[in-house]
Amino acid sequence: MTNDICYNWKNLHYGGIKIMTPISLNQILERLETMKTEELHQLDRTIQKHLAKRQDTVKQAAFHQSLIDSGLVKQIKHPAYDAISDRQLISVKGKPVSETIIEERR
Repeated sequence: MTNDICYNWKNLHYGGIKIMTPISLNQILERLETMKTEELHQLDRTIQKHLAKRQDTVKQAAFHQSLIDSGLVKQIKHPAYDAISDRQLISVKGKPVSETIIEERR
């Protein structure tokens, strides 16, 4: 393998995720020989989860791009998720708020 090929391989991107360098891949392949069966199964499950997640991400990106290309949308907005734990409960005196809402709707 020439240095040029090695350099190109290291900078190759797939779906926004940088692909492993051949050196680290070779190291992983060498370690496979020393792993126990259960460790290999765990590694396999982890790899399958990562592959499924990556495929979903690539499919979603392709879908979003097709929406933009077709002119159905101008941009894709990604929702900002606020942590629910940041909310604090308040105590209310009197009857439950749900009862008040039901009464007001009648």
